[in-house]
Amino acid sequence: MIKTNRDKLPVISVQGQVTHPTFRAGAINTEGQVGYFPGTGGITYNAKIGDPCCGWAADHLEPGVSTKNPDELMNSAYAVYSCIGNEATVVSGDAKGAKGFVVGKHGGAEHLMIYFDDETLEKLIMEDKILVKGWGQGMTLADYPDVILRSVSPQLMEKLNITEADGKLHIGVAKIVPAQIMGSGLGFLPSARGDYDITLFDGAISAEYGLMDLRFGDIVAIVGADTRYGRTYQTGAVTIGVICHGDCVLPGHGPGVTTLISACGDQIVPVLDPAANLKDFFLG
Repeated sequence: MIKTNRDKLPVISVQGQVTHPTFRAGAINTEGQVGYFPGTGGITYNAKIGDPCCGWAADHLEPGVSTKNPDELMNSAYAVYSCIGNEATVVSGDAKGAKGFVVGKHGGAEHLMIYFDDETLEKLIMEDKILVKGWGQGMTLADYPDVILRSVSPQLMEKLNITEADGKLHIGVAKIVPAQIMGSGLGFLPSARGDYDITLFDGAISAEYGLMDLRFGDIVAIVGADTRYGRTYQTGAVTIGVICHGDCVLPGHGPGVTTLISACGDQIVPVLDPAANLKDFFLG
């Protein structure tokens, strides 16, 4: 068992509500063509963790239920203190009492995405309130002080495929991503909220790494990415993250990755594991 300080982490209530989708002027692709796509906000009934995140007629499609606190400062707390895998409960409306869990953080939109089952999705409406038991920020690894945890809950930490060997953490991931194709979100602080995007416009790299098969909820390794505090390229660094939103036609954008674990040394060794997905962990 990997030693953490989980017993010292407070469990704190943070609350948001189901957001209404918004509309912006059409998305312009790399060929200058304009498209009008749904994507961020609202309830997405047919895109969930475990489903493909590429190929949708959508822009930054968010799986499940997109939530946000309408107060900016409160939403900052909602977005930071909530961690992937934390329990979420509907506290108003026809779905009151239904439980789900946090699956992603989307920067820019500043949304927190939450999984609920189909029965709950049918009962939810805009502005229904969701309470999350925020638990995880501040977690550390006793034997790996240089490995930084961000937005990974104790619930998820228990389920990740992690083994220790030769003083390193071997972590199961669905895909390995080269950091040189990371785009929107580079340089953004802090990495405890939001995400940054995998660009898929280089067909050769996407094919080499099998990235068109990415799924919502996939655990991925970004090799050469230091996201301990912000987001940047760093030779030798590795980031472990989770796919939180879908692809996009906009240059510099693509499937989003919320940071879970990051280190600049050689302490993290990614190991391919086709079952490294939130669906397999929490619903399998």
